[in-house]
Amino acid sequence: MLEKINKPNDVQKLSVEELPELAAEIRKFLIRSISKTGGHLGSNLGVVELTIALHRVYHLPEDKIIWDVGHQAYTHKILTGRKDDFEHLRMEGGISGFPRRAESACDSFDTGHSSTSISCGLGYVKARDLLKKKYSVVSIIGDGALTGGPAFEALNNLAELEKNYVVILNDNQMSINRNVGGMPRYLGTLRTSAAYTDLKMKVTNALQQVPKVGEEMVDTLRRTKSSIKQLVIPGMLFENMGLTYLGPVDGHNIPKLIQVLEEAKRFQGPVLVHVITQKGRGYAPAIRQPAKFHGTGPFVIKTGQPKKMTGPSYGHAFSEVLCEEAGKNKKITAVTAAMKEGTGLAKFAELYPDRFFDVGIAEGHAVTFASGLALGGLIPVFAVYSSFLQRGFDQLMHDICMQNLPSVFMVDRAGLVGADGRSHQGCFDLSYLSMMPNMTVMAPKNDLELKEMFRFAVRNSGPTAIRYPRGAAWTGLQEHRAPVERGRSELLFRGSRIALLAVGSMVETALQVREHFLKQGVELTLVNVRFVKPLDRELLRELAEDHSCFVTMEENVRIGGFGQQTADFVREEELPVSVSVFAIPDQFVGHGSVDRQRQLLGLDAGSVIRAAERLLKKERSYDSVRLQETTGES
Repeated sequence: MLEKINKPNDVQKLSVEELPELAAEIRKFLIRSISKTGGHLGSNLGVVELTIALHRVYHLPEDKIIWDVGHQAYTHKILTGRKDDFEHLRMEGGISGFPRRAESACDSFDTGHSSTSISCGLGYVKARDLLKKKYSVVSIIGDGALTGGPAFEALNNLAELEKNYVVILNDNQMSINRNVGGMPRYLGTLRTSAAYTDLKMKVTNALQQVPKVGEEMVDTLRRTKSSIKQLVIPGMLFENMGLTYLGPVDGHNIPKLIQVLEEAKRFQGPVLVHVITQKGRGYAPAIRQPAKFHGTGPFVIKTGQPKKMTGPSYGHAFSEVLCEEAGKNKKITAVTAAMKEGTGLAKFAELYPDRFFDVGIAEGHAVTFASGLALGGLIPVFAVYSSFLQRGFDQLMHDICMQNLPSVFMVDRAGLVGADGRSHQGCFDLSYLSMMPNMTVMAPKNDLELKEMFRFAVRNSGPTAIRYPRGAAWTGLQEHRAPVERGRSELLFRGSRIALLAVGSMVETALQVREHFLKQGVELTLVNVRFVKPLDRELLRELAEDHSCFVTMEENVRIGGFGQQTADFVREEELPVSVSVFAIPDQFVGHGSVDRQRQLLGLDAGSVIRAAERLLKKERSYDSVRLQETTGES
């Protein structure tokens, strides 16, 4: 069956009886393909039948299918002619692991973060109606993403919509971890009410057969808030908000899905179709360990074990020091936005369940919740991915920093993240955190330093952010363990002429640069910046006395980053040094390996070495040097 799918809408040429076989073949293809490249497996295995039904009912690219987050759109990509591209999934030059409009006209919305699909879909509907077009719009959102504030804001805005718009609630009781809170409990009651939907569908189908008046009677029923409905499904949140509710529906029964989607397509007004799916369906290891197979590297199909073993991560180091310090200080609490395993909080949750809080996919709420914990006398530690913390920007500014509240933000996946690409690159946190008054911003060079920074942070009197990269922790330079003091950098090696000022993950690269020049008899100074805010102004002034150039290195955008802050300080102080800034240019960075991304952005050791060689050749006497700012070889 899969060989017959080569372009959009080919699935409509198959018979309904052939579709289950197509689903089985797609599952085998996904498991085989992702075992080689890595990617999001569990979420994609769960929506195979749903995606087939969508492509059966809707015609692409005319109709618009909008995936929330988008990590579950692999089957959608296969059905729109991109099957052969999976060999290079999430690799440089290959297809993205998320929907990309530049990749296909069948991708309606570039996404990567949660809870946005309903808002976008509603915008599409309004644009369609204003321009008098006829296409259909359907948004697919998971039950985990439905805990996000933007999803509720969009649902509230749907109430007065009079034209057709279908929202599919993909309910697998999971985001990355098990869902928490009131909405999952409410959906649990709906899962037991299939009898209501079956009855409604039977009544609707019967009335539609009545000549002349049947359709009118159906329309009347659709507009009626039935008292029977209230008895069968207590609360009926969605219908009370103005949506017509259809479900729950077995998300792995293709004929049933097609029937319900066809019915939803006929409604005038917003419709919510509640679909029950199983995350990881068809692959036992993904069912047993849904968090592990949410996003995975290459793995052995038979066992589910990773093909490449890595050392302990920064998240592991954070987990150890958090549990250690929490054992000494009962005021330390931990907060996550549905990322307990991913951010290293699982052990803390096991040891101190009363002090662990999972707020669901709701980063903005998590930040303000942390402010309440701090005001109540506790020490909140919010562990979150860099790109997800962006969603709590206003709350960080207004609710945390404005009140100067003692709180700790462990910013994981900072810098370049590789295969997840544009939506998940943690390249902005140094800039947006540094601009906030009262915020202290730190970055460790290795795992031991992360632990020391955390001990400093829980004792700091104001908000503190510690940012660290994805993957295995670097264990180099562990003999260099100067005490962590507020606003003080660590001078690792003292040389002359050029000072390498490296932030966090770039210390390893800077060490490679220094070792290259040592072989040529040139000894460069190497500084582990540690504090991006506040700047170590005292050290910068001292180094300016016997150096002609500062080379700043960071995995962050140039605008507002450490390098630009350093250049501004040098200019203000009129220090006799030039500043060469190695940072990410003003652009979004695509998917590929981290090493290759660094090369393309001019952040690898080779690029810095070539720039430093040019600087040494052009070196002038201090009294004739003027301030220069360069941007590496980006």
